[in-house]
Amino acid sequence: MNGNLAQAVGRAFAADGPLARSDPHFLARAAQDTLAARIAQAVAGRETLVAEAGTGVGKTFAYLVPLLLSGRRALISTATKSLQDQLFLRDLPRLRDALRVPVRMALLKGRASYLCRHRLMQAQLGAQLPDRFAVRALYRVAQWAQATQSGDLAEIEGLDDRSPVIPLVTSTRDNCLGSECPEFRACHVMQARREAMAADLVVVNHHLFFADMALRDSGVAELLPTVDVAVFDEAHQLVEAGVQFLGTTLATGQAIDLGRDLLAAGLAHARGLQPWNDLQAGIERAARELRLACAGEQREVRGMLKRRWEERGEATEPALQGMADAALAAAQALAGVAEAAPDFPKLEQRARTLAALAALFGGEAAADHVRWIDLTPQQARMVESPLDIRQMLTEQRALAPRAWIFTSATLGDDEGLSWFTASTGLEDAEKLRVGSPFDYPAHARVWVPARFPLPNAPGHAAAVGALAARCAGALGGRTFVLTTTLRVLPVVADALAAQP
Repeated sequence: MNGNLAQAVGRAFAADGPLARSDPHFLARAAQDTLAARIAQAVAGRETLVAEAGTGVGKTFAYLVPLLLSGRRALISTATKSLQDQLFLRDLPRLRDALRVPVRMALLKGRASYLCRHRLMQAQLGAQLPDRFAVRALYRVAQWAQATQSGDLAEIEGLDDRSPVIPLVTSTRDNCLGSECPEFRACHVMQARREAMAADLVVVNHHLFFADMALRDSGVAELLPTVDVAVFDEAHQLVEAGVQFLGTTLATGQAIDLGRDLLAAGLAHARGLQPWNDLQAGIERAARELRLACAGEQREVRGMLKRRWEERGEATEPALQGMADAALAAAQALAGVAEAAPDFPKLEQRARTLAALAALFGGEAAADHVRWIDLTPQQARMVESPLDIRQMLTEQRALAPRAWIFTSATLGDDEGLSWFTASTGLEDAEKLRVGSPFDYPAHARVWVPARFPLPNAPGHAAAVGALAARCAGALGGRTFVLTTTLRVLPVVADALAAQP
């Protein structure tokens, strides 16, 4: 198998091979050939490989071709939903057709990416929308829902990921009614999971992978034991995603969602039986006070701001107690009407979970864990997480013999790639470093501006926009600005446009 797969991969990348025949612009690259051959070896031998491949090597095709030609069941995890879509909608179909391999592929995202028909109907009946833009967005979702097959909200062109409508028309682990849902047979989440379990190759993202390892809620936990190969692209983001999603989070948005759902269900199924408006207002007030306490003196936040746990405001503990009290009051009210509708037991559990989280963050952090606060203009998130993902990955690798491939353009500055392997427990893995074919010394320059605001400083994004305007002016355009988060894009764009 080892030699046969290596030979097949070599033929695929040859100057007269199927890739070259399917694309007149195909250009054989020695670095890509080296990477693909080593990945083929790891797949055939069920080895663990950490491979750094510089920009321009073509690492995506270098791992996809061996996977497709091996005939083995595989899981691919990449950094974002956008990269998922690129792999599933463009790269994989293109290679499948060029290589002429019969492979069944599936795309699996988190719950928040799929329409929940039950919650859409609830939103249409009684959602409190903040403005006319949200009203229009809900109408667009409702129109699209009549024809969609996948239920993937990415199909709706121009729907902002931050739209307040999305939480109204999608489910979470907490508010999903499961088999008791009247729309269970048509559930898009369950459909996506069924397709993933039946596929030969499944594309997920890092956040989904780790969230499922922690909560067993997305189908990945059932899928992983059935695959022969697990590939993690953009692996340099793996640790950050794992630390975030393997931990415990208390978000003020979580409380706001509970209050909104409690009010909607109460008025729809048990009007007059409990003070639903007062309960919702109490939860919303507690969430607002907790966010203010987390922000402390940082009243205005642009984009995302991370704060040390020690920087939280003095009112945090009283605010956490207020959150616990409001959540418990809601839970008691919901318990009193539990038999009125299937929504109420779920809501009661969510309220008790929220109270427990408030109590947890009111105490000391667990050993070998770290806490911090994420602030955005809309909410605050308290996070307690393990320091790294070593234990989790080590346990998963020990469960069954399979190939594990980790690849990225930036994994370390030594041959052992220790920056990445030390935090993932992969010191024992095979390592490969393949340099970029680009001639950087001849064609690139690096400039680090002096006296520039730090990335977590309030004025950083605006300074990036102003600097981008200067560069574009000097170059006559021809400028590409890449940000790490969508939240700062409007700030950068406004600052750029403001420059003369």
